[in-house]
Amino acid sequence: MRHRLPIALVLTALAAALGTRGVFAQIEGGDRGVAAVDSSNDFEVTGVRVDVPGPNAEAARLAGWREAQRKAYVQLAQRMGAGSGSLGDGTLDSIVSSIVVENEQIGPNRYVARLGVLFDRARTAGLLGVSAAVARSSPFLVVPVQWSTGVGTVFEQRTVWQEAWARFRTGSSAIDYVRPTGTGPDSLLLNVGQTQRPDRGWWRALLDQYGASDVLMPSVRLFRQWPGGPVIGVFEARYGPDHRILQRFSLRVGTGAGVPALLDAGVKRLDDIYQRALREGYLGLDPGLNPITPVTEKPVEEVSDLLADQPLLAPTTLALTIQYDSPDVGAVTGAEAALRGVPGVASAATTSLALGGVSSMNVSYAGTVEALRAALEARGWQVIGTAATLRIRRAAPTPSPSPRTGPAT
Repeated sequence: MRHRLPIALVLTALAAALGTRGVFAQIEGGDRGVAAVDSSNDFEVTGVRVDVPGPNAEAARLAGWREAQRKAYVQLAQRMGAGSGSLGDGTLDSIVSSIVVENEQIGPNRYVARLGVLFDRARTAGLLGVSAAVARSSPFLVVPVQWSTGVGTVFEQRTVWQEAWARFRTGSSAIDYVRPTGTGPDSLLLNVGQTQRPDRGWWRALLDQYGASDVLMPSVRLFRQWPGGPVIGVFEARYGPDHRILQRFSLRVGTGAGVPALLDAGVKRLDDIYQRALREGYLGLDPGLNPITPVTEKPVEEVSDLLADQPLLAPTTLALTIQYDSPDVGAVTGAEAALRGVPGVASAATTSLALGGVSSMNVSYAGTVEALRAALEARGWQVIGTAATLRIRRAAPTPSPSPRTGPAT
């Protein structure tokens, strides 16, 4: 005998199947992700122009790159206040991490180009006599919003605004940017609707997923005068769950082919605005996103009576991953020593070393994550995250002026 399913159950199953298919289609559709080109702390010198002849095209190009290295080092030394000294080509080859081709023209016996040069921070700082350490802010999640023809887009599909933020090199910025690639669930979690949602609870869950403490929402509106004609970009520096605006400005380019350069200039100017807002105290930590759990103190007699009625249990040992800034070897040993000095830490050893970047260590701790967080914060560390992976860094000094809302222009 056949049993017929109720029509309501069939419809429910069909709707669930269609909904699941729609979710997978939204996650898997198209070429959406754009990974950041460079997240290192290298020194960067851009716009170096060279015009070099040579016996052939390849030799001229190599000679042009060598000349760009020499010119860039002189500019960097002057910018860092180390005079105008020069170095030999062998030494420059050892400290230059990469050459960025901004524009080049290669002839049979001539090389004309505009280049950028990246210098390894740890090696170059010693030659310049400056510190390799970089003072950075708390991590900020970047949600780039592009408006075009009245439609807003974040990670729902690949945009030129997302590509511009991926090209931006953050090594010289005081802002610690967390830049999602746009793959996986990013298109579901970070979209235009989310930027308009002020709910702190939902934002707190999102920021924990990305290891950030607050959110920045740089936006651009593109206006095309006519096909192939001038393009105007209106940029807004927004931040926080309340979508507050710090500043608005506009840039113009003559043709559609210049849109990437227009957006690159907009990103750099927005970074300057965010850095200035950080220095002036506008980008302080939001108490709604970083709540402080109140501690209730009990009398000693009451605690003693409570423990007398309970059997003593051995504390649970947790295996945690701690991420920390490691500009040099001294920072690595200092971070490990600081963790080992916390009561309850059985071991702390670096397992992923990235000098000049962010390293990771495995920590065994007899206690809870909340207790470890409190112990680290009491020792002057800023702790981000609540799960098995924590991000620590030395807490930045609190700005003297009281936080205030940035003026909108």
